Amino acid sequence: MRNMSFSKTTQQARDRTKTVTRRWGWEFLRPGDRVQQVEKAMGLQKGETIQKIHVIEILANRPDPLDSITQDECVKEGFGDKDPEWLRDLLLSMKPKKHKSIYPNRIAFKYVD
Repeated sequence: MRNMSFSKTTQQARDRTKTVTRRWGWEFLRPGDRVQQVEKAMGLQKGETIQKIHVIEILANRPDPLDSITQDECVKEGFGDKDPEWLRDLLLSMKPKKHKSIYPNRIAFKYVD
């Protein structure tokens, strides 16, 4: 099972208030795939171990323009107290330079454990 880092949204994942995540890459995920949510997957210091959060099951995965983010999407991302512009800015700040696409994948999931 693959690990997916939720370092920026660890509390939302722990609280299960997050049911959608947007990622550049991860286009290979299909409905029914299971993924282990973790606090941090890369950049672990010597002696640190991966901290598991929950197992999730993928419901849908598709490219999605950032300008389609609504207030409802902010809630699904675990940021119900923020507006769509704030979430778009956050996502753009996390976009890896190597990805040419301006559309991250919108990954919907449910908790299975």
